[in-house]
Amino acid sequence: MMTTLMRTTAARHDAAAPPTAPPSGRNGRIPWVNAPGSDAAGVHDGVPHIVINGCDAPPETARLRSAPRSYTTRRVPVDWLGGFAEETAPQPGDLVLARVEKLGQHRTIHLPNGRRQTLFEGDEILVAYANRYAPDQFEAEVPDSLEACHLVASGGVAAKAISWHQRMNGPTRIRPLGLVARRPGGKPLNVAEAALARDAVPTRTGVPVIAVAGTAMNAGKTTTAACLSRGLRRAGFRPGYAKVTGTGAGGDPWLLADAGASVVLDFTDVGHVSTYRVPLEEIEQICLALIALLQQAKVDVILLEIADGLHQRETAHPLRSDAARQWFDGVVFAAADAMGAAAGIDWLARERHRLLGITGTVTSSPLQRTEAETVTGQRVIPTHQLADPELASDLLHRSRQQP
Repeated sequence: MMTTLMRTTAARHDAAAPPTAPPSGRNGRIPWVNAPGSDAAGVHDGVPHIVINGCDAPPETARLRSAPRSYTTRRVPVDWLGGFAEETAPQPGDLVLARVEKLGQHRTIHLPNGRRQTLFEGDEILVAYANRYAPDQFEAEVPDSLEACHLVASGGVAAKAISWHQRMNGPTRIRPLGLVARRPGGKPLNVAEAALARDAVPTRTGVPVIAVAGTAMNAGKTTTAACLSRGLRRAGFRPGYAKVTGTGAGGDPWLLADAGASVVLDFTDVGHVSTYRVPLEEIEQICLALIALLQQAKVDVILLEIADGLHQRETAHPLRSDAARQWFDGVVFAAADAMGAAAGIDWLARERHRLLGITGTVTSSPLQRTEAETVTGQRVIPTHQLADPELASDLLHRSRQQP
């Protein structure tokens, strides 16, 4: 179901026919490569220069198409970058050209090709607005205007930082120069316009769906998914991976690609830079669309990572919503400590989920691991052991068993 927010946002954007199937990318596996563009670009006398169909592009267009593009903007075709919009009130997902004013915590941005580009003060970068929830980093919100704000994620997220973990340096300050449009003075361009099929619906194909959840940020969820993907690949399966919630960045998808996932997707592929403050019915649709897209890719098993902890609003919803959780055949739970492991499996039991295993950073400490096994009565699996094909196959077999 499309939410009121997204209906409002979509209504102000130019109509576009989004792609309907995941394109191939690096090694034929990753759908993060930009949509095709045929511009010839360069810099002459310090001025961006682009030739389109044999003619010099307008300076505004050349400026936009020459700017480094962040991971979050990768699905927007280069030839959609035509000029600046007149509107000055950004919405989540809107593209913006911004200048780096003062470096802080984030000193690089993730590019669509997998490279991390070092930032310098004065650089102009193409990023996208979004809210952010990251307990170990920043909480941030989309401002009401094109006021100075911050780069709050290396994936390319512009927002106004509200608070941050004491281990963080202050946020990198950026100056928005204008919302991006398809033509000068046009309507703001939003990443949702270039999304894959956002209304895709899964079917009962028999492909198991294993959810990876955890106690909090940095509990080991992505490492768990990567090791399990590696083990399944070594066992001869084609695992597919999707991250359902979180903040757009390239690190997790790139790790899963390297680990052997045949197809890698995340919420940015279905039109969201971040899932923080997204209406819950839209969170459901993100989950369902990602499952459907992985089913269409003919993978043997689907791994769904759900960011942050069980008490975070957008994280809890897919695990509580009947519309989403009916597709989960089991949960691998990543915990940071023994108490978190005990509380987590109790929470999952109340929500009627099948527990396939406990793992995560708790396994970094032999004492914590023993404590977790004692208090839960469950085997706690060292995360790296999930890369063993026999163990990974056993988890998959258990997910296929009738409850």
